Amino acid sequence: MKKKIGLSDIRTFVVLVQSGSFTNAAEALMCSRSHISKQLAQLESDLGVTLLSRTTRTQKLTPQGEVFFERCQRSLQSIDTAVDIVLESSESLHGAIKINCVGGFIGEEIVAPLVNDFMAKHPDISIELDFSSRRVDLVSGEFDFVFRMGALDDSALIARKLADIHIGTFASPAYLKQYGSPDEPKALKHHRCIIGSMHHWAFVSLSSDKKLEVPVSTHLRCKNGRVMVSSAVAGNGIIRVPELYCRHELNCGELVPVFNDWKVQSTPLSLIYLQDKHQPLRLQTFKDFVLREFAGYMPG
Repeated sequence: MKKKIGLSDIRTFVVLVQSGSFTNAAEALMCSRSHISKQLAQLESDLGVTLLSRTTRTQKLTPQGEVFFERCQRSLQSIDTAVDIVLESSESLHGAIKINCVGGFIGEEIVAPLVNDFMAKHPDISIELDFSSRRVDLVSGEFDFVFRMGALDDSALIARKLADIHIGTFASPAYLKQYGSPDEPKALKHHRCIIGSMHHWAFVSLSSDKKLEVPVSTHLRCKNGRVMVSSAVAGNGIIRVPELYCRHELNCGELVPVFNDWKVQSTPLSLIYLQDKHQPLRLQTFKDFVLREFAGYMPG
């Protein structure tokens, strides 16, 4: 006969693994480290297996612990979702939505105003907005939605494309006058380039659809789009950024396109979320709001 396993002990175990330490778990659960240790010991005793190998400095899941954690994490998320669905009503949306997004122009100028408009329509919903480009785990429940540029390769998630982000290669007229204009992408290795995180730039020929990837010579490396644009305007080098980052600078002639015969492949901006047939109403409402606001919006 199976022993009765306490749900509280299971939840504590999941939080302990997610947080990475007894100290962090104690803060998250607002209890003492000793209490968490007792709960873990009780759970392991009830199951008859060791779930977590721990020393004074490290903790690591055992093979049995990995299987148990994976299943319990998903199950607890389903329970939380079920509670949300029961508590919510169509007349009064409330609760929290956790969103992760790349920072810079897209986060500050596109996503933040969108979130503000949504909150104005639904004042009982609170938003946690995190600006970072790190890899996040939607399955664990860390975030409900992620705004990302680029392709999605995780089949457990859904990516709804919001827009195609057009990318260009630009420099200031002063830079091109001083250093000359590269006639093809391969010539970039002889030029000063301002990069974010990519040391190789990919291009497509407009005349033949030929694809080319070239290494670039780095003069300034910075992952902030505003800094990259301002540095290019100052004549410090060539940049490859989304056109929407420097629309003003292009319109007033502070920056100009570098190539006429080569383009950079556009990249999608997507709203990413977990597959869930029983999505809480507040999440469904936010998703619908975002898709509706982006309908027909194709930033250059």
